[in-house]
Amino acid sequence: MQQQAPSEQFDLAALVADLNSLLRLKTTVIGIKMFARKEDMEAIPKIRRPNAVHTTDQIVSMASRLGWTVGIAAEDLVGAQCRAVVGLGSAKTEEWQSGAHMKGVWFSTLEDARAHQGAMHCVPDGKYQALAVSPLTSGRLNPPDICLVYATPGQMIILINGLQYTGYRKFEWGVVGETACADSWGRALKTGEPSLSIPCFAERRYGGEPKPFADRGFHRSLAFLITRQRQPVLAGGKALGRSSAQRMRGGGSWFRDHIGD
Repeated sequence: MQQQAPSEQFDLAALVADLNSLLRLKTTVIGIKMFARKEDMEAIPKIRRPNAVHTTDQIVSMASRLGWTVGIAAEDLVGAQCRAVVGLGSAKTEEWQSGAHMKGVWFSTLEDARAHQGAMHCVPDGKYQALAVSPLTSGRLNPPDICLVYATPGQMIILINGLQYTGYRKFEWGVVGETACADSWGRALKTGEPSLSIPCFAERRYGGEPKPFADRGFHRSLAFLITRQRQPVLAGGKALGRSSAQRMRGGGSWFRDHIGD
C-alpha cells in the first residue's frame, strides 16, 4: 500500500466527507495522537482536560459522540488496564502482567488471566506522556497517528475493500477478549496496521455505544494509520461505492451478468 511521509498533512475535512458520502457513517470519525510531552498535548487549540478520572473508552467517546477535542495523561485514566494499552504511566508492572485483577471476573484461573495480558497489543511504556482525541474535521490533530471509525458490518466491509483495492493483502485480526481496545487502537498505535475489533463490555458500558448497534451485537471499530491508508481508501472506496449502487439498482440482473446463473 502507498506510504505517505508521517509529517504530511491532509485535507481531513474532505477525507471525512468522502468517507461519509460512501459509507453513511452514524458516528464522528476521530483521530488519536500520542505526545512525548504532556505540554505539547496541552497546547492544542480548544483542548479539553478531564476534571475526574475516566476510562479510555469514555475519552474516545467524547470525541466520537460529542465532537470534543480531549487530552489526557496517565493520571486521568481510571486504572492500569487503560493506561497499559496506550503506553501511559509505565502501567505494565509485574502486578499488571499477572492479570490478578481479572481472575474470577473475566478468566477462571490466574494462568488464563496472565495469558490474556500477554496477548494484548499495547503501546510500549516510556515513549509518551499524553494523548489527544479529536474529530478529524477539526484539523487539530493533523496528521493524527491513527483515525478511528465506528461502522456496521456492511460499512466496514466496503472500507476494507477500499484498503485492499491496491497493494492487496489479506487482513488477519484476533480477538483478545475483554480490553478489546487493544485489538483496535492499541494494535494500530503499536503496529501502524489497519486493526479491527469487536467492542468489549467496557467499551459498550462506558463508551456510549449507540443502543441500536449494541442491541444487534454487530458493531465494529476499525483504526487505521491515516498517513498510510488515505489513497487506497478513497480510490478503492469510490470505485466500490459506484459498483455497489449499480448492484442495488440492477438487482438480480447484475449478479447474472457478473457471476452467472
